[in-house]
Amino acid sequence: MKNMENLKNLPSQEGRTIIVTGANTGLGYETALFLAEKGAKVIMACRNMKKATAAKQKIEQEISTADLEVMEIDLSRLDSVRNFAKSFLSKYDRLDILINNAGVMMPPYTKTDDGFELQFAANYLGHFLLTGLLLDTILKTPDSRIVSLSSIAHKNGKINFDDLQSEQKYSASDAYGQSKLACLMFAFELQRKLEKAGYQNTISTAAHPGVSDTELGRHMPKLLFNILRYTVGPFLTHAPKEGAKPTIVAAIGEAKGGDYFGPTGFSEMKGKPGKAKSTSLANDEAQAKKLWEVSEKLADFKFL
Repeated sequence: MKNMENLKNLPSQEGRTIIVTGANTGLGYETALFLAEKGAKVIMACRNMKKATAAKQKIEQEISTADLEVMEIDLSRLDSVRNFAKSFLSKYDRLDILINNAGVMMPPYTKTDDGFELQFAANYLGHFLLTGLLLDTILKTPDSRIVSLSSIAHKNGKINFDDLQSEQKYSASDAYGQSKLACLMFAFELQRKLEKAGYQNTISTAAHPGVSDTELGRHMPKLLFNILRYTVGPFLTHAPKEGAKPTIVAAIGEAKGGDYFGPTGFSEMKGKPGKAKSTSLANDEAQAKKLWEVSEKLADFKFL
């Protein structure tokens, strides 16, 4: 695990193609920036094309050799996910790493066009479908990886199969915890399925950023957000550049299938990247299998 001490020692990514969802801001931006510096062709898969283009230009100003492409995707809309996959597959015949990073945190109750609760759709279900649509190409690419972004909030999460879309009762934090638990369960179940199917060239890993001061906090009450930001915030949070490090290790560092990375400081809120702790629920194979089957029905797509 020596690579974790110094990310500069991580291997060059020249000749490799990497998708980062939500690459225009926060953790996604820092991840894309780092991978571009390592020589990868980075596909910045974003919902807001104006912000994505500005982020691309900013990276290009910093790294003259950056090889970037902006492509549109709205993870909360399954038709947008399908259109993105179709467009990507028409141009590329390899995908070395898929980083399922994009997300929303604790918005007011919102139902997507497909009838799903926004956090469940954007954080989890859209990425589930995206992974499935791109999987054949990932499997054909040697030493490929799929990275799922979870959160320490998964520790308080549970999958409410009786009310997955929070139609009976909505708690923004409960729905967020559920979506991030689903992401982690998916990462572990995906690895089990890959192993069972005999795929040894592709692994599924996961990461969480700890507590990072990103745009994800935009739905928190302003007063609470500012109190936290300027009081205990600096002691318990770290910058997106630091928060992105566990994702980078999960993507290109020393890792085995099923590894989960996060900050190693107090309560995994900040600190150097290393192995993170997951709950027994996140590792519950029966729940994961049920979630997978439900997700296939909701996304109308079966894989593995």
